[in-house]
Amino acid sequence: MTRPVQNCALLLASLVLAGCANQSYVALLENDDGTTGKVQITTPYGSTLLNSPRQATRIDGPSGETYIATPEKLNKDFGVAMKAAPAKPVTYLLYFDLGGSTLTPESEAEVAKILDAIGTRSVPDVSVIGHTDTVGDDGANEALALERARFVTGLIAAGNKIDPAKIVVESHGKRNLLVPTPDNTEEVRNRRVEVTIR
Repeated sequence: MTRPVQNCALLLASLVLAGCANQSYVALLENDDGTTGKVQITTPYGSTLLNSPRQATRIDGPSGETYIATPEKLNKDFGVAMKAAPAKPVTYLLYFDLGGSTLTPESEAEVAKILDAIGTRSVPDVSVIGHTDTVGDDGANEALALERARFVTGLIAAGNKIDPAKIVVESHGKRNLLVPTPDNTEEVRNRRVEVTIR
């Protein structure tokens, strides 16, 4: 299952502003999922709240007035900066059979997608975090989660010729459950490795 990491609207607005220091306005963009956050713009002239898609305000004159910037205007003024933005991080979840480092059949199929996603990055930054369900004691779960993370790291390194030393590998054991359960509860969604590619 792929879970894209969402950027907040403030980051998008800052990107637009930083990319075009010669422009006299800042505009708020939508997130990939269609939502829009909000950002408070403060200049020597005062403060303005932006909270709708493509809402913009001047930064070199009286504040408070906003307008909706057309896609054409945004592309003309900020297109180069937006195209230069790095690809957004993406997270993949791989699930395991009980008690070992054997991927479920569905998760085996996800490995190719992970390798493809890594291949689209010129300098990939990859982290692999292993997790377990709550069956067993803390020490055994920490070790098992690390074993799973190292197993996935090996698959990534073999498939993309990435030096495993450049992949951040962690074990969270039975901490940070995806599905909260009592102790000694089997839950396949907690027996996972999270692979995040930046």
